[in-house]
Amino acid sequence: MRVLSPLTLGILAMALAIAVGPELLVVGAAAIAAGWFYTGGKHPYGYLGLGELFVFVFFGVVATVGSQYVQQEDVALLAVTASIPVGFLATALLVVNNLRDIPGDTASGKRTLAVRLGDQGTRVMYVALLVGAVVMIPVIAGLGNRPAAIAALAAVPLARKPVIEVLNGARGGALIPVLGATGRVQLVFGTLLAAGLWISAP
Repeated sequence: MRVLSPLTLGILAMALAIAVGPELLVVGAAAIAAGWFYTGGKHPYGYLGLGELFVFVFFGVVATVGSQYVQQEDVALLAVTASIPVGFLATALLVVNNLRDIPGDTASGKRTLAVRLGDQGTRVMYVALLVGAVVMIPVIAGLGNRPAAIAALAAVPLARKPVIEVLNGARGGALIPVLGATGRVQLVFGTLLAAGLWISAP
C-alpha cells in the first residue's frame, strides 16, 4: 500500500480547507498540535493522564463530526451522537496499551491515566468503554431514525474474547492479542455502523 507524503497530504488538506472553509485549518492545526504534544514538549499530556480524553475528542468527535461537516457544512446531532461510540472504541485501544505499560510507566514516572487508576481500575475502564459503545447504538438508531444502525451490534461477539482476557488479568505480552482484537472490534463496529446509517438514511 502506497502512503501519501506529508507534502501531498498538506496540499490535499489545504484544497479541502479552501473548498469548505478556513475553520478546517483551525481544526487541522489543533489535531496536529494534539498529536505532537501527546509525547512531545516539556509536559506531554499523554503522561499527565489526559491521553484518553484527547483520543476520544480527536479520534471520535472531531473525526466523525468533522467528516459530516466537510460533506454537509453543518453539525448534526446524529453525527455528534455517532461520534461517542467511535470515540469510546478508539480510547479503548489506548487504554489496553497503557494497561500493558503500567509497570514501565510507573517506574519512569509517566503518570498516564492507567497509572493513576491502577491495574484494576484500568481494566474496568476498558470494559466500560466497550459496553458504552454498545449501549449507544440503540440511542443512535432511535434518535436519528436510522434503524439499520443496529447492524453495529453484530460486532459484539468479537469483543467477548478481549473482554475476558482483560477481566482475567492478562498482562504484558498477553495484552498484545487484546490490542489486535480490540482493533478488529473497532473496524467491524465502525463499518457496520456507517453502513447502517447510510442504508436507513431518509
